[in-house]
Amino acid sequence: AGLTPDKRLDVAAQQRGIDALSRFGERLRGFDQGAVRAVATNTLRVVKNAEAFLEKAEAALGFPIEVIAGREEARLIYLGVAHTLANPKTRQLVVDIGGGSTEFIIGQSVDPIRLESLYMGCVSFSLRFFPDGRVDKRSFKEAELAARRELQTIVHAFRETGWDEAIGSSGTAKAIVDLLELNGFSDHGLTR
Repeated sequence: AGLTPDKRLDVAAQQRGIDALSRFGERLRGFDQGAVRAVATNTLRVVKNAEAFLEKAEAALGFPIEVIAGREEARLIYLGVAHTLANPKTRQLVVDIGGGSTEFIIGQSVDPIRLESLYMGCVSFSLRFFPDGRVDKRSFKEAELAARRELQTIVHAFRETGWDEAIGSSGTAKAIVDLLELNGFSDHGLTR
């Protein structure tokens, strides 16, 4: 949120980010520089005013912030999820729907096998296809077709690699689960 049509991060979004980083910075004070790795993902990969924001953000945090590529984002997501897997011996597909990108990772144990990051996220798609917050049949179909076009670039390779279990990570996946459970569509989690 806070991305303007000309690909700039607006002042309000920058301030929210600086405020959050200041709170993290308070907790990290006294840590050795080598003990902290702060990374920025899709939004700061695409915004035109990333450099100016990063200067203020690093000052608020007290540590350097590295803008990472999509595949590195996917790798880090997988490592985080892999440590929580109930059965790490099976091959897992991890899907992490972010605000501006979605990461797809197939891995086993703590080893990622296939990594991809696609430019489709819940915020970017909402702004693009539902700018007034209203979901209608036509806009939904356009969003679905756009997602299918993005996914088409990885479908063959991911099917060829295969997986035993699919796992959703991120706030988006949790929000979907909450909606399903609270509305009685699922007793536990997201099912096929």
